Amino acid sequence: MKKLSRFFVTVSVLSVTAMLSCGSDDGDDGSTSDPDVTLSTAFEAFDTDNVTIMLDGDEVVIETNGLPNHTSPYWSQNHPLYVAPTVTTTAQMAPGNIDQFNGSYTLRVPANPERASSSSRTGLGAIGIAVSGSVIYNDEEGPNVPLDNAAPSLDYSGAHTGPQSYHYHLEPKAWSNDDDKLIGIISDGFFLYGRRDYPSGEYPTDLDESGGHFGPTQANPDGEYHYHIQNELYLNLYYILFPGNYQGTPNAIN
Repeated sequence: MKKLSRFFVTVSVLSVTAMLSCGSDDGDDGSTSDPDVTLSTAFEAFDTDNVTIMLDGDEVVIETNGLPNHTSPYWSQNHPLYVAPTVTTTAQMAPGNIDQFNGSYTLRVPANPERASSSSRTGLGAIGIAVSGSVIYNDEEGPNVPLDNAAPSLDYSGAHTGPQSYHYHLEPKAWSNDDDKLIGIISDGFFLYGRRDYPSGEYPTDLDESGGHFGPTQANPDGEYHYHIQNELYLNLYYILFPGNYQGTPNAIN
């Protein structure tokens, strides 16, 4: 396996591509990288303290400790990243603190994902991994239970705890607020970006039912299929991260 370490983040995109696609044994487990497969530079946005990215043949392995790299009222009050609640209140917050969870997750996706012949519904639990290190959930709070009643428990970054992790449902304002920044990767291998398009900075008008389209991204100016947070208000206040179906083939996040 080829591993994207903290060292690689400091070198050029060209060097990262060369190191990860050299096609030789890595000497650890005997796996061999395909010289035609490269690791998307979008992965450089992922927090290297919380997330490890590896290229294994024609697949990307994303491992995370499940912890966010930003402040939240869901940290224990003695934690350096704790902040008092603002958009929620202590009484409305979900039970449990971030640092009480052991939320390690692994996702394996194709390095070059393709759209499936038909879309498929998301399920409960993690459907993606955010650049912060925490996981992404859909727009449900339980089986066929919309997020409506749980929305007041979400912090300023659209996240809360339970049942197994701190996770995002809404636009994560800790690092993305009405912009084109990378949010994370969905379990079908396609990246999720903010509400605005790159490089225009405008709201995309050609999104499919999943909030996806083909077009340039910061990591691929030539264009690739990717998702956006859909610019549609939910409960007149929020923007849900991913209310649609997978357009690719979802992979397990364990």
